[in-house]
Amino acid sequence: MIHNDNRTAPGRLSVAVLGAGLIGIDLMTKVIRSDRLELGLVAGRDEATSGLRQAAKLGVPVAAGGIQSLVDNEHPFDVVFDATSAAAHAEHVAKLAPFGTMLIDLTPSRNGQMIFPTVNRADIATHRDFSMVSCGGQAAVPILHAITRAHEIDYIEVVTTAATLSIGRGTRMNLDEYVDTTQEAVRSFTGVADVKAILNISPARPPATFRVAMSLLGKDLTTESLRSAVRGAAAEVRSFARGFAVKACSAEDGKGFVAVEVTSSGDRIPRYAGNLDIINSAALLVAESYAADRLPMAGVVNS
Repeated sequence: MIHNDNRTAPGRLSVAVLGAGLIGIDLMTKVIRSDRLELGLVAGRDEATSGLRQAAKLGVPVAAGGIQSLVDNEHPFDVVFDATSAAAHAEHVAKLAPFGTMLIDLTPSRNGQMIFPTVNRADIATHRDFSMVSCGGQAAVPILHAITRAHEIDYIEVVTTAATLSIGRGTRMNLDEYVDTTQEAVRSFTGVADVKAILNISPARPPATFRVAMSLLGKDLTTESLRSAVRGAAAEVRSFARGFAVKACSAEDGKGFVAVEVTSSGDRIPRYAGNLDIINSAALLVAESYAADRLPMAGVVNS
């Protein structure tokens, strides 16, 4: 028969956030607002951290045992957001594999299926480990994918600039992985082999708004054709990341340039931290799309 296991409310999937840094705490806030997901745990490694204290004040269950806290939980979680480090993600995949959990990786580990909700959303139905690539990747790939569908491009350079105050310890530990994973994603979703990604961490005061600048070399590039390709892709990204804005879009003599900025919705992160907002908003959309496919069975199990 079918019965409710009290894991979560009917019509919602149970969620845990692994990692209580800047990304994890913003994710927590977004999940709490969702009508398809129910936050059951925020897990970190130190109960004294600011993130776990914030979660506890909001009445969210917290734990300081890291991945083991999820493994030892009475009921498996339907979805786990991994907001820890690239080096740790493979271990988390292995430990959660027996539970059939969907794992959404916000580290640049390159372990799972790379996902961009407006580009390859159909993959959500066929995979259980997803890589959100990087914040720069989430801002750039939908735009570049649209451009390369309309133009033959020979070279792409992606320069991401983020305020130092918006870059947590996990990202700082994974700078090489961030660049490598972003480059690989651009290659995979554009078909362009010659790609370079650069990450700038800006100490400017006031803090710099998150910005991604894309330079391209290709055939038949015009400002009009570039804007035509970018317009639709940008509107799709804005459907889930409202602060996404195209700030420049031009072409001349086979050289194209597109720059976008992202401001956050201003929940528990400042407006300049659009890097956190876009990757978390994309991750939330992946989880909610997965939940939409499973809503008739969410919160119930067979026995």
